[in-house]
Amino acid sequence: MRNVLRKAESVTAVDGPARAVADTARRVVLGSRAGNLLRGSWLGHPVHPLLVTLPIGAWTSGLVLDLTGRRNAARQLVAVGLAATPPTVLAGLADFADLDTRQRRVGLLHASANLVAAGAFLCSYRCRLRGRHRAGTVWSTLGLLAIGAGGALGGHLAYAQGAGVGRWEGAGR
Repeated sequence: MRNVLRKAESVTAVDGPARAVADTARRVVLGSRAGNLLRGSWLGHPVHPLLVTLPIGAWTSGLVLDLTGRRNAARQLVAVGLAATPPTVLAGLADFADLDTRQRRVGLLHASANLVAAGAFLCSYRCRLRGRHRAGTVWSTLGLLAIGAGGALGGHLAYAQGAGVGRWEGAGR
């Protein structure tokens, strides 16, 4: 698995889109009050890793509730995860602006896997609204598989590549 994650650093095909996303994030987010809030300057470290716990926790718990027959509660948790996704994505984009080329490659693949996951959970929610609970459970399962891939890439970005580490080292001293 480690080799697969390291290979993500070499996927040059994503350099153009990754650069465009980083440039847009820099223009829109950096330097604004919202950007500082999203980047975690007030906390001393990135906010994105904290925010991801809400959609992941909600979606994982939703699947557990599916397995125990609590369909309504599972649907509600899928909705909570979907509602928590936009601020989580915005915080990730704020961090993306500071990444170097190799980190952006992994970051864009991380974001792409998580976009697939969010799409799967949106399909899950829609199925559940139509009374198609079994299909909703299948979509949730697929979403969690995509979240797992995205999480592995995010972990590689943070821990192996050190994205965001020391960003505020010495700040406020």
